[in-house]
Amino acid sequence: MMKNTVAELLRSDKIAQEVLVKGWVRTFRSNRFIALNDGSTINNIQCVVDFENTEEEVLKQINTGAAVAITGTLVESQGKGQKVEIQASKIEILGVSNPEEYPIQPKKHSLEFLRENAHLRIRTNTFSAVMRVRSRVSYAIHKYFTENGFYNFHAPIITGSDAEGAGEMFKVSVFEPNDAPKTEDGKVDYSQDFFGKETNLTVSGQLEAETYAMALGKVYTFGPTFRAENSNTTRHLAEFWMVEPEVAFMDLDGNMDLGENFIKEVIKDVLEHCEDDIIFLENRLLQEEKSKPANQRSEMSLIEKLKFVTENNFMRVSYTEAIDILRNSKPNKKKKFQFPINEWGADLQSEHERFLVEKHFKCPVILFDYPANIKAFYMRLNDDGKTVRAMDILFPGIGEIAGGSQREERLDVLKDKISALDIDEKELWWYLDTRKFGTAVHSGFGLGFERLVQFVTGMGNIKDVIPYPRTPQNAEF
Repeated sequence: MMKNTVAELLRSDKIAQEVLVKGWVRTFRSNRFIALNDGSTINNIQCVVDFENTEEEVLKQINTGAAVAITGTLVESQGKGQKVEIQASKIEILGVSNPEEYPIQPKKHSLEFLRENAHLRIRTNTFSAVMRVRSRVSYAIHKYFTENGFYNFHAPIITGSDAEGAGEMFKVSVFEPNDAPKTEDGKVDYSQDFFGKETNLTVSGQLEAETYAMALGKVYTFGPTFRAENSNTTRHLAEFWMVEPEVAFMDLDGNMDLGENFIKEVIKDVLEHCEDDIIFLENRLLQEEKSKPANQRSEMSLIEKLKFVTENNFMRVSYTEAIDILRNSKPNKKKKFQFPINEWGADLQSEHERFLVEKHFKCPVILFDYPANIKAFYMRLNDDGKTVRAMDILFPGIGEIAGGSQREERLDVLKDKISALDIDEKELWWYLDTRKFGTAVHSGFGLGFERLVQFVTGMGNIKDVIPYPRTPQNAEF
């Protein structure tokens, strides 16, 4: 007999027909009612055991976490909460679960406890919902770019360049730590290493993507990136995934259009295809909010927050205008900002970004034309000589969700900026070549995939939206 998924059976019209379902026991009540889940939906299907015709040895092994195959008749449910249930005629134990040792019992577990059991936390409602949504977000991203004429570009994971210029990179080497060859001045001689030079795990595929955009027109990367930042906040990971489109012949205005349309369409797709999971996550978030002090609770539910993005036009505001708004705001004047805004040139923090979105404009915001000295070398310098054609997209509850720019296509200006930052031109010779041969206006942005999943699911910690988080002092599993 062909196996059915739980999702199929819950929306099925196969009443009175024999069905086969395989999954894991969530609960077993009164020695008769099995709540079975196979991962295809947030919802369980109830299977009613015919205990008079079920061996006692089988009944003893129907414990939370056990894998079972159940054959029976699909009937209209006599209880509340679901339309159908299975009258079981045969139960086969596929994999036993010791109830004294199985850590994911049918009770509320802290997120910290579940992170310690990340190999099993996917069996909870919360994490199965989050990971199904994560999968759909990934699909929606590929779908959007494919339907809009982009080519998927696989950027290298091992690189010799630091795209962000921050220096917080993981080194890649085959040398033994205490036995690396040295140069005459006592430094590690990377010319003898595997790649013949110093290499790292990438923090961004942007620079390489730019070279492909200058031949294919529209490309995007979607791959793992790494940052050796010693941070244990709810917003940082050492290993994460980045989405980075790059488009030739597109200026900053086009870049802002692309960013807004892309994010809206991805969230709309999730709202359409993950309704049960989003409703569950919204209810979970509402319960979590009740435990917070009144002044720390969100003013919007999860679905309201998502529709706040999809149904509002993004306000476009220059950095200079934003600084004036923040400087004259009540929180700043009353010294309620943790980082007071005193002068132009300040690097905006999450509290400032959220104020602009949630309190002042009451819609998503795109800030543009940032001070050059707080942005990366590859961003196009404006005619004023002090700002660059950069943009950040700001969301409620999270602040920056994506950042990008029109790229500096002028060779002389780019070389001056590289020199000012004391970057060796030889490291970026290939990048500079694109400014020598057929240079053109081009733009792009980077969106942290986990940051987007965190926003869409309402999870408070980024460690809970990636299967196995990599953070300082933590590379378990």
